[in-house]
Amino acid sequence: MQWIAPSEKDTDNAALEKRLWAAADQFRANSGLKAQEYSAPVLGLIFLRFAEVRFATQRGALEKAGASSRRGSRMDDPAAYHAEGILFLVPNARFDYLLALPEAANIGAKVNDAMRDIEKHNPQLAGVLPKTYNLFTSTLLKELLKKVSEIPATMNYDAFRHILDPTCGSGGMFVSSAQFAPSIRLRHPQPRSPRQ
Repeated sequence: MQWIAPSEKDTDNAALEKRLWAAADQFRANSGLKAQEYSAPVLGLIFLRFAEVRFATQRGALEKAGASSRRGSRMDDPAAYHAEGILFLVPNARFDYLLALPEAANIGAKVNDAMRDIEKHNPQLAGVLPKTYNLFTSTLLKELLKKVSEIPATMNYDAFRHILDPTCGSGGMFVSSAQFAPSIRLRHPQPRSPRQ
């Protein structure tokens, strides 16, 4: 039998898996909560991280289009994002804003507010996002935000099936995520046909 070196993708997934396990270990040790109590908030932050990646890409495209359009910029128009299957994120509901908050801030309240604002500007998510971040200390949330920020923006979504499914006891996080995906009809942007 011949040994075959792991691919770069496998190495990246292994490193990500270690970071996510470390985050889960922190929650188990420092929150006093059970896995089912912290899995939805963790998934919510991962969800927000990737929602912001898609939002920023669309915002850049809208900014570029606005510079050459007579109608002006549509960067702050939720419909310009929704038309492409992308969530609209107000400034205080963006992952990078939350990541930059000082530890002295009530990060739990800020994340809860962010989730409410996301639901407000994306009605298809009404009542779906977790809003229990006040259960965690600001220190713990700051550490979690840092861990989630380490996930490469280019990470293949399938990597999470391998990483999160075993860590959450028979796929509890993926069962929870089933509430997210259909609600926002996640899809990759596809070329739109011209309007008639």
